[in-house]
Parts: sequence; C-alpha cells; structure tokens
Amino acid sequence: MQYKFRQFIVDAWNGVMNYERNPLRHIPDLQVRHMVMQVLAFMWSGVFALLIADSITVFAYSSIAHIAFITAIVVTVATFKVAETSPNAFNFIKGYHSYGRGRQTMIMRDKKGNPYKINLPKGDPGGEHE
Repeated sequence: MQYKFRQFIVDAWNGVMNYERNPLRHIPDLQVRHMVMQVLAFMWSGVFALLIADSITVFAYSSIAHIAFITAIVVTVATFKVAETSPNAFNFIKGYHSYGRGRQTMIMRDKKGNPYKINLPKGDPGGEHE
C-alpha cells in the first residue's frame, strides 16, 4: 500500500514537472517549454495565494518562489543536455585572455596606494590558464 502511494506521488510529479513525460514534451523548443511552465507556475501560485490567505502579498511571494524554482530546474536540465550532447561547449576558447590580459598590462598599487602599470610578456596567457 505504501509503495503504491509513493509510486503514485512520483508518477504524478513526473506527469507534471518532467518535461520528457508531460504533454509539453511535444514542444520542440526548450525555451518555449520553459516559458509555458513559467506561465503555468504563475497561474498556480495565484490560485494557491487565493486559497491560502486571499492575499496579493502571498501571491507575490508564491509567484517569485515558483519562478525561481522552475528556472533553476530548467537551467539545470538545459546544462545537463548541453553537457550530454556537446561536452566541448564547456571548453575555454583557444587563446582566451581575460580583459586585463587583452590589454597586455596590469595596474598595480605601491605601498602608498599609487597606481602604476606593469607590461605583461607577449603571448603569456596568464597564470589562471596554466
């Protein structure tokens, strides 16, 4: 009995929240799917706010919480999908330099707080890339 109820909860959750199992799976664009989920979350947070306290303040908190929660889920799933389909997307671009390295100088401060420039060696990508 307990297992069946637990399985029912899991299946109900997946039927609504799992984008591979709910009817939104037929929308090919992940961003559109995300937007539709955001609109639904906004609607449901309003319904819950009216049921809980008949308050616009509760609605605001509930809306923000739902948007943050679903956005975090979507960003996580999208990151996992990119990692699965094209793991090279997370590699640094060859020859990448931070903005400071792009100028080939660094500005430092002496003990009195006065600024001075240090010229960096040509072609040196910097310690963060070694």
